[in-house]
This record gives sequence, C-alpha cells and structure tokens, in this order.
Amino acid sequence: MANRPAWHIVDVQVKSEEFEFKWNGGFAVSQKRKNITALHDSIYNKYKEKVLEVSTKSEVELGNELSAFNLKLDGIYLENIFQSSKKYENGGPYLDLLDVAPKDAKRDERHKNSGKLISFVYENEEWDLLPKTCFYDYIYFKSIIENFGENLDLREYNWFTDIEFNPKKSLNCQARAITIYKLIQKLINENEILLKDLFVKDNFVNFHKKYVMN
Repeated sequence: MANRPAWHIVDVQVKSEEFEFKWNGGFAVSQKRKNITALHDSIYNKYKEKVLEVSTKSEVELGNELSAFNLKLDGIYLENIFQSSKKYENGGPYLDLLDVAPKDAKRDERHKNSGKLISFVYENEEWDLLPKTCFYDYIYFKSIIENFGENLDLREYNWFTDIEFNPKKSLNCQARAITIYKLIQKLINENEILLKDLFVKDNFVNFHKKYVMN
C-alpha cells in the first residue's frame, strides 16, 4: 500500500489530502497508470468527485499538456526555467540549463554539488524559499496564462494529482500548482482579485500566503 496527496479547493484555500491505495511497482508507464487509477479510485470512493492526473503519465490529454515537462514559458520549457533559477551557497543560477533537455536540467550534478539552495533568481528578481513552493507556483501560473489564457476549463475536476510526486522527496508539485490556478479563476470571477496584479512578485507572494496551505 502507498499514500499520495491530492489537491482541491476548500473554503477558498488550496489544500491537500493523502489517500491510501494499492501500489503497483515498476517503472513502466503501464504500471504508473495502474497507480493513477488506484489513487483516483480511492479519491472517488470517498468523495464521488472527478480527478485529473497532471503529469506526462496522464491518460487525459489535458493532464499531459499541463505537465511542467511539456509547458513552456517565453518559448522555454517550464522545468528548465525552474532548474536554471536555483541559487546555491556555492553557485548558480546556472543559466546554461535553459538550453538542455528538461530531464537533463533536473538531473544536472551541480544541484547536488553546490551547497544548500538559498533562493531563486528569475527576471532579475530574487525569490526567498518561503512561502514553500511559491516561486514554482508563480512560474507555473504564468505559463498557464501564456498557453491557455485565463479561461482554461477545469470545472469538471475537483481534485488534482501527480503520480510522480512523492512528498517525502520533493516540495513542488504541478498538481498543487494547477489547483492554485483554478482558485485564481474562482477569485477573479468573484471579483476578489485582479489577474494583472498576480504577475507582480510581491502580490503573488501575499496571495500565496493567504490562500495556499503548505
């Protein structure tokens, strides 16, 4: 058995909940899709609500398109932007990672050999590590707006998952990030926030502190 998180919106806040399901071992896509089905069945059995897997393993085209390994921002894969923005005690940001394959950017040895991660640097602005996941969620949000606009239809989905995400090993998750986008849509429609304001770093940080539970 295994436990994995899924994200949804509760009382205008992005929250996660863990679900238990039978784990199918192996690295084949077929095995991972079995795990997706098992996780989604666990969620549906409890809440009777539809779930979208957000990863390259998703069997739903939209879920695949929303993966950070497929999304681009300003013509560059989102994964590359994230990895190249990391600033460490002893090096970085490593801007050459903008020009390699996304998986190579993630696996670059300098991430292990440059000391502690201390911040992110993007478009001449430095982002603190807190709130957790805020920088990743920001560039993901910008990428979604660039690729889909503010009217991406997610109404049929109440939950979002990423089968590749293990909270014991990682912080950032595209399933959380797309749930944040859905909340932004809701708040815009209710005239609680303005889309243009969220492109400003400090405004997005304040939004994240208020609406995203880490």
